Amino acid sequence: MSGSTWHPAGGSGDAPDGDQPRTVGESLQRISRSLGGTDAGVVGTVFAHWEEAVGAAIADHAKPLSLRDGVLVVGVGEPAWATQLRFLERQILERLRDAAGREVATRIEVRVRPSGGGRRGSG
Repeated sequence: MSGSTWHPAGGSGDAPDGDQPRTVGESLQRISRSLGGTDAGVVGTVFAHWEEAVGAAIADHAKPLSLRDGVLVVGVGEPAWATQLRFLERQILERLRDAAGREVATRIEVRVRPSGGGRRGSG
């Protein structure tokens, strides 16, 4: 292979870090930004601190599904849990903000997904 040099896909090697390995976190951050998504660190914080923010009883029946454009989408298995989350929305968002060190979402959108919205029945 005279004169040809291998470069990672999507990179020419001309960028200052083009030939340098990246951490998984850096790669996820880059992908998230390229798709117009939320900061990968914030998403990780939401998922990592979910039970702490909502309590074990709610976490057993509700789980975060996505976070985009300031909207945290949460899936629940029954309408009663949707009502509970809507009632606690402000407190949950405050707890997640405290965990992340900044605002993670401006509102929560709850989706009722019978037989699989929460941890029970999803496995």
